[in-house]
Amino acid sequence: MTGYVAAAVLAIVCFAVIAFVLKVPRATWSAIGAALLLGLAGYAFQAHPSLPGAPKDAGEKLLGNEAAMVDARRAFSGNTPLSDNHWVMVADALARHGEYAEASDMLLGAVQKNPNDAEAWLALANALVGHAEGSLTPAAAYAFRHAAAAAPGQPGPPYFLGLALAQSGRFAEARALWARLLAASPVDAPWRNDLENKLQRLDLLIVMQRQAEGAAH
Repeated sequence: MTGYVAAAVLAIVCFAVIAFVLKVPRATWSAIGAALLLGLAGYAFQAHPSLPGAPKDAGEKLLGNEAAMVDARRAFSGNTPLSDNHWVMVADALARHGEYAEASDMLLGAVQKNPNDAEAWLALANALVGHAEGSLTPAAAYAFRHAAAAAPGQPGPPYFLGLALAQSGRFAEARALWARLLAASPVDAPWRNDLENKLQRLDLLIVMQRQAEGAAH
């Protein structure tokens, strides 16, 4: 957690410098705090400060993150066979290369063919979030709801919905969703440690969000 704490401290220092040293108008403090928190949220849920550094170009980093999202979704589904129409496989290949709009089009075809295809709905939700650069759009929320309805009790939909909420700055909603998922998860669930770590990071972000809101008033 050291890397995340350091990032949080840096964000607080940046806010203090902007607000009290540069003396920007108080009316802009909320916007500044929100921008810093969203940046910290992106770092908290995508960065891995405990891993050794290795120089890579920006394209390689993006590709790694995009492929990791696909792999993580497949892991949450238990690596079960994909839908028999092959639309999801093609869409996953597109998503791995950041071609989210094209992936979304393919996945729309999958859910139209089979409205009960939970894997396709979840892949569509993630593709729509990726296309919106991490934001939870109404269309993505709609896809998440259908993914949850098609596979009641499965961890994938609440996990990735929580991630989208957190990346959109809706930390309290993400925490409530993930807390319910953790409480319902078996003690030996492979995602428990990751979820517990993310909840700890959310607690830190929520504290910072409240401090920024308090300073703005």
